[in-house]
Amino acid sequence: MQRREFNQLLNDILKPHLIKDFCPNGLQVEGKNEIKKIVTGVTASQALIDAAIEQQADAILVHHGFFWKGESQPITGMKKRRIAALLANDINLFGYHLPLDIHPAVGNNAQLAKLLDIEIEAGLEPTSNSVAMKGRLKTPLSGEAFADKIAKVLNRKPLTSLVRLAKIETIALCTGGGQGYIDLAAEQGIDAYLTGEASEQTIHSSREQNIDFFAAGHHATERYGVKALGELLAQEHGFDVTFIDIDNPV
Repeated sequence: MQRREFNQLLNDILKPHLIKDFCPNGLQVEGKNEIKKIVTGVTASQALIDAAIEQQADAILVHHGFFWKGESQPITGMKKRRIAALLANDINLFGYHLPLDIHPAVGNNAQLAKLLDIEIEAGLEPTSNSVAMKGRLKTPLSGEAFADKIAKVLNRKPLTSLVRLAKIETIALCTGGGQGYIDLAAEQGIDAYLTGEASEQTIHSSREQNIDFFAAGHHATERYGVKALGELLAQEHGFDVTFIDIDNPV
């Protein structure tokens, strides 16, 4: 498929024009025109780029790409080495941030909910493009049992703040660095909140508002959206796609 056609395909699937983001979504670094072999991964790190070069990929598709608002603009040091490697090997870089979080089928939230048997019912925010979601556990669990389930499914022991005695029925979630949504979840009387990261104040919010909290890792909660997107591209459009997990403990 031609690069422009592939970019349009991704935009048709993820609809980045519908949400305001902190980075450009879509083609971020231009490479060869014909795209057949794709490597997917969470972050466009040097390790992922090196792996894509070894795989002789035509394109890399990630959740965390380049050119974030507020970052230093000069292309020097680490940023220069990454971009230089892409250009030298004529590899396209496509990145989708919030559009890949919120997609109802291949999104990070949707995929994490599916893995953990959470039925998503609506967005947590009062907007059609809520980044955080809310729903119910298919089977209510104690906080300890749900933490064990997270550890087993994600292979990552979550940081927890378990303050409720009753089982968890309702739950809100936002993959990655979504800890700030815990207060909105508490305002809505939700039993528990699941995300990737925690801040110092998050635990106080959990304790003082009686809402169980789980932080299962930014990387660990966001492995599954881009992987699912790659699988869709392979199954429905015939691309050769390889998901490469460059592990990150955060």
